[in-house]
Amino acid sequence: MANTPQSKKRARQADRRNDVNKARRSRIRTFLRKVEEAIASGDQAAAKAALQAAQPELMRGVTKGVVHKNTASRKISRLAARVKAIG
Repeated sequence: MANTPQSKKRARQADRRNDVNKARRSRIRTFLRKVEEAIASGDQAAAKAALQAAQPELMRGVTKGVVHKNTASRKISRLAARVKAIG
């Protein structure tokens, strides 16, 4: 357990950041799930629109340090290929 005032503050800050990061990660997963569902339905227009909405959300996660840049790029690339393959 934290003893010094500094370590107590750092523990509080870590808890707050954890909540923010958890919410952001959840939001990213929601956007990705919408793309997956659109792909599964076979509607290329809906899938393309969902992918366009998911891309900035994923990259925002990169700038905030929630997701690694290469991971986000890989996910976008693979989803884009799957959306393209529908048509």
